[in-house]
Amino acid sequence: MSREKVLLSLMLMSVLSSLTRHTVCAEQLTEESCTVQILVPGLKGDPGEKGEKGAPGRPGRVGPTGETGQPGPKGQKGIMGRYGKVGPSGIKGVKGDMGDPGPRGDPGAPCECTPRRNVIGEMDLLLAHLSSELKFIKNAVAGIKETDTKVYLLVKEEKRHADAELYCQARGGHLAMPKDEGANAALGEYITTAGLSRVYIGIHDLNQEGVFTYVDLSPVTAFSKWRNGEPDNACDAEDCVEMLASGEWTDVACQPTMYFICEFDKDRI
Repeated sequence: MSREKVLLSLMLMSVLSSLTRHTVCAEQLTEESCTVQILVPGLKGDPGEKGEKGAPGRPGRVGPTGETGQPGPKGQKGIMGRYGKVGPSGIKGVKGDMGDPGPRGDPGAPCECTPRRNVIGEMDLLLAHLSSELKFIKNAVAGIKETDTKVYLLVKEEKRHADAELYCQARGGHLAMPKDEGANAALGEYITTAGLSRVYIGIHDLNQEGVFTYVDLSPVTAFSKWRNGEPDNACDAEDCVEMLASGEWTDVACQPTMYFICEFDKDRI
């Protein structure tokens, strides 16, 4: 007997026993027989067809980091990069030992160079003189100041007092020597028009402290235009004179450089 039939018989006996215990047909019942429906599971059917693939589930949690793998093979060498900035100069090295003298050269051909050198030297002097005269002419073209007897030239080249006097002498004049109110006023106006504040003029006390003379050695006695409190010989080092744009005089040191005014006699130009 197969396994399925045995199981079926056992189930049927169990149901009948239950009905016997719990079902009582009364004597008053009609002759109709009691009917009981028993549902018995059928045999296992054949497996169905495979269903369609379901939708993918949600991503799972990130797993732990794996172990470091073995290094791969070395790549090819890349192209050369740009040159970096030039670094600072290094410390100067120790001077090397002097080398052995080289072999003596052959004697040169004789040359009469002295006359040529003399000519070149004269040309250099002439060129320097012409350059100086050109500067003088440029200053003259820039403007001069005249009185009845004098011509004044403002030189816009900064020089020391002594060098300024030599400059004027080389051109037949002197540093400006205002010996009266008219000449002094003309010089003050000249300085103001040029937009300057002060210039050297031809007065000093280099020969005797406190005794001022003009650069032509004539004394400063008949006329003076000292600023209030001047001359004061500050620091015992002020032996030359400058004129301010106001026309006033102050004693100053002779070494600083500044612009100056040259003076020329009209009858000697």
